[in-house]
Amino acid sequence: MFVINPDSFLIPSFRISPFRTEHIALNLSLEEDDYADRYFNLRFGEGHWQYTYNGREAIRLALQTYALSKKDLVTIVTTSENFYISSCVTSEIEKVCQWNREILPETKLIFVNHEFGYPYSEMEKLLNTGLPVIEDCCTSFFTQDALGNVGNYGDFSIYSFPKFFPLQIGGLIVSNKGQQTATGIQLANAEKKYVQKVLSYHLKNEAELLLKRKENFAYAISAFTKLGFNERFTKDDKVVPSVLLLNNNTIIKNLNDFKIFLAQNGIQSSIFYGEDSFFIPSNQSLQHAEINYFTYLISTYINQQKNNNG
Repeated sequence: MFVINPDSFLIPSFRISPFRTEHIALNLSLEEDDYADRYFNLRFGEGHWQYTYNGREAIRLALQTYALSKKDLVTIVTTSENFYISSCVTSEIEKVCQWNREILPETKLIFVNHEFGYPYSEMEKLLNTGLPVIEDCCTSFFTQDALGNVGNYGDFSIYSFPKFFPLQIGGLIVSNKGQQTATGIQLANAEKKYVQKVLSYHLKNEAELLLKRKENFAYAISAFTKLGFNERFTKDDKVVPSVLLLNNNTIIKNLNDFKIFLAQNGIQSSIFYGEDSFFIPSNQSLQHAEINYFTYLISTYINQQKNNNG
């Protein structure tokens, strides 16, 4: 059986990130390793990338290279073209200039969010505007498009490691055209070595990591489809989602209340605001039994909703 609404001190914890409490001990036990550096040199080119404290810092560094004024305009585009955009992105842009969601004559730069691991499909069209482009790959570390060019279209691409690896810190900024970014990285040397060794450990096992993520995603989709939900985006084998994003199909009547219910039972989630959709964790750290827990919780919520309305 699964326990619902346990004592507040006994709530489990399932995050969007694969990081779990036990990773503190595992990460501490790992030996220093520079495999991640060699991986990034091969993938992005030596001297074209640098570690950052997180994805937000990578955004800041990229923006600072353009000498934008407070009145300048950055246009954000996303895969879904929904108005939803994380405050992690907008808050960093607001420190530098203004932002909007439609390319205008006043637009100075285009910020592309490859949303939830699903690539934006019209990159060439954006490049044809002649405007500089930053690619937000924070939720798309492993994703590629048909051309294998995600992360290479823009002047810069940025990444966030905790979205895909059991880490609490760490990001990356990649300069695709040789631009120099601002100095003053917040990542201390000890933190950098920590990120390096954890990434190295998991990147050496990349194939196994991706297989586990794929299996968990497929298992969850099968279970939630039976409840009436379905995938918000279509995908192919080149897409590695950062979450399980589901169309609600009006099944859950109050998504805000639903989000609170999941949090009270240890599941990080959010609403895909502007649409009848929501997302929950889908990563390599999950076991099938834990996905069954997700399914049981949500089934229980649906049944309670029916009883309350009945």
